[in-house]
Amino acid sequence: MKNIIWLALLAVAATLEAGGDALARTGLHSQAMLIRVGAFLAAALVLFAYGVTVNLPPWDFGRLLGVYVALFFMVAQLINYFAFGMAPSPPVLAGGALIISGGLLMTFWTARGF
Repeated sequence: MKNIIWLALLAVAATLEAGGDALARTGLHSQAMLIRVGAFLAAALVLFAYGVTVNLPPWDFGRLLGVYVALFFMVAQLINYFAFGMAPSPPVLAGGALIISGGLLMTFWTARGF
């Protein structure tokens, strides 16, 4: 059960990181200076919150970031689709399936089995 809670927390971290990246992208491509500065400031705050959140689970660093990468992939694809209108291509979906499989293994496979 604790793994599910840590997984949810990592999903929040992935949302913060992908959201912060999207804000930075918005700032980079905006022509209006006020929007540009606002997007950069918001991105900095959101990315700081991500940095704190991603490190809260008590897992070893390798496992933590391995699981996190799978969650980040999923959140990034959702943001890419809903915010930027880009659907993932078949190669991205196939590679993503492998990434997600690895994340699930690292989350739920213990020395005692699943």
